[in-house]
Amino acid sequence: MIQSVTVYCSSSNLAQEPFFNEAEALGRGLAERKIGLVYGGGHVGLMGRTADAVLKAGGKVRGIIPRFLEEREVAHYGLTELHVVETMHERKMLLTDWADAFVVLPGGFGTIDEFMEILTWKHLGHHKKPIILLNADGFWGDLLRMFERIATDRLVSPDYVDYFQVCNSAEEVLALIDHENR
Repeated sequence: MIQSVTVYCSSSNLAQEPFFNEAEALGRGLAERKIGLVYGGGHVGLMGRTADAVLKAGGKVRGIIPRFLEEREVAHYGLTELHVVETMHERKMLLTDWADAFVVLPGGFGTIDEFMEILTWKHLGHHKKPIILLNADGFWGDLLRMFERIATDRLVSPDYVDYFQVCNSAEEVLALIDHENR
């Protein structure tokens, strides 16, 4: 059963509005299903919008933020739980440990790093949790093409496609989670 989802996404307030809409729809949908959100603990960007949507819909949100980011005043102090840790490595471990599944929304370098890490860990057998890539407006298309190239060049086996699923909207992500929870 998926009872908590770690969401990786942008902390930029300058992201395109459709990405914010998907973040809100995902947050509302998680709360409606009584699925807790685990995320990076910020109040900015898609991160903050997802968390706020969960909270507004009556859901629970656990944030994990390193002290140096909290001190830059990006921490979201209105969460159900906010955990301040010392390092990014601690944050990433808790984001992984507290999740039953992962959803990756559009994001920058940090989001890509987190996605690559959980993808690699799944490849290595460190976890078997579902990974869902929310490909809003085709955002992840170039990365998916790079994965195809890596497989074509036999740098990874073609079964890498079994490590994650691609959805084009929050609605599709939520339907996939509903299917997993049957």
